[in-house]
Amino acid sequence: MHTPICDRLGIEFPIFAFSHCRDVVAAVTNVGGFGVLGATSHSPRTLEVDLTWIDEQVKGKPYGVDLLLPVKYAETTAEATAEGPAAPAPRFPAEHQAFVEDLLTRYGVPELPGHIPASSGSISVSPQAAGNLLDVAFGHPIRLVASALGPPPAELVSRAHRGGVAVAALVGTAEHARRQQAAGVDLIVAQGTEAGGHTGTISTMVLVPEVVRAVAPTPVLAAGGIVTGGQMAAAMALGAEGVWCGSVWLTTEEAETDPSVRAKMLAATSGDTVRSRSLTGKPARMLRTAWTDEWDSDKAPAPLPMPLQTMLTAPAQQRINRYAATEGSGAQQLATYFVGQGVGLMDRVRPARQVVEQMVADYLAVAERFAAQLEG
Repeated sequence: MHTPICDRLGIEFPIFAFSHCRDVVAAVTNVGGFGVLGATSHSPRTLEVDLTWIDEQVKGKPYGVDLLLPVKYAETTAEATAEGPAAPAPRFPAEHQAFVEDLLTRYGVPELPGHIPASSGSISVSPQAAGNLLDVAFGHPIRLVASALGPPPAELVSRAHRGGVAVAALVGTAEHARRQQAAGVDLIVAQGTEAGGHTGTISTMVLVPEVVRAVAPTPVLAAGGIVTGGQMAAAMALGAEGVWCGSVWLTTEEAETDPSVRAKMLAATSGDTVRSRSLTGKPARMLRTAWTDEWDSDKAPAPLPMPLQTMLTAPAQQRINRYAATEGSGAQQLATYFVGQGVGLMDRVRPARQVVEQMVADYLAVAERFAAQLEG
C-alpha cells in the first residue's frame, strides 16, 4: 500500500480523510492516514480552537486543512470579521424568501426558541475571508492545504511552499487538472460525480485515468464514492497514489452528523442521492429528501449563486436540523446533508480507526488475489 505520497507527507497509509469534524481528522491521522479539516464554515477564532486541539491530539503527526476558493462567487455586503460576517446582511429576493418560509410552514417546522440566534449561513469563500483562515492555518504545523472550486491563488501556493506545506486541489475534469498543475499544485484530487458535496458529472472510474494521464508526473488521489479497500485497490490500479474520502466518515462514532440524518444515511441506497444547488448555489451531491425535491419542483425559484444560497437557507436548515428528530414535525422529511453514492455501502456505525483498518485489510486481500492470479 506504500506509495510515494506516503513518503512525501510522512504517513503510513495513503488514505486521506476529509471531514468538518476535528475528531475524525485526529482519529484518522493517529491511525496512520491523513486527516484533512474542512474549514470553510469556520471563523478564524473557531479554526484556531480546532487546530490547537488537533495539534494536541496528533502530537506532530501530519494533517491538513481544506478551503473553498472558487474562481467566481457572488459579492455580499457582509465583510468577514474574527467572529463571522458583520451586518448588514444581503437582501434576498422576495420570491426566494417566500418560498423558504412557505416550505417550513407546509412541513410544520417549529420556530427556534427565542434564546437561540438564527444562523447567518456564513461560509468563507471570499478572498479576504479565506485569507483570514489561511493566516490561522499557517500558524499551525499543517502539512497540506487543499483548494476546491478553482486554481489556488499564486500567493497561496508560494506561501505554502515557503513553509514546506504541500498544496492539493480537487478537480472534476482533466482540463481542470491541467489548470491546477499550471498553478503549481503538488497533488491533484480527481473527484468523480459519485462524491458527496460539490462535484462534477464524470464518473470516478473514467476521471481518474484521464487525470493521471493529463498531469503525470504530478501525483493523483482518487475520490468519489470510495468507501472500501477494494475500491481503493481499483483506484490504485487506475494510477492513483491514494484515495481521498469524505462520506465514509459521516457515519463514524466520532462524526458530528445529526442522528436523524445519520439514520437516513445508514438506510440509504446508492440511488438515494442527488446533485442539487439547493444548499450552496453550486451543484453538490446530497441525500435526496423532501428538501431537494421541493427545490427541484416547477414552483421553486432558481437557487441563488454562492454564497447567497447558503445564507438564504441557513436559518431554515438550522430549524430543520433542530427538529428533525421531533415526532410530528415535517423536519424529518426535509433533513438532508452532503453525501456521496457510496452511502449505499455505509450500513453501520464504526470508529474512524476501524474504518481505516478495514480499508487496509480489504486492500491487502485484493492485492493478494491479484498476486495469486499472476502466479497462476
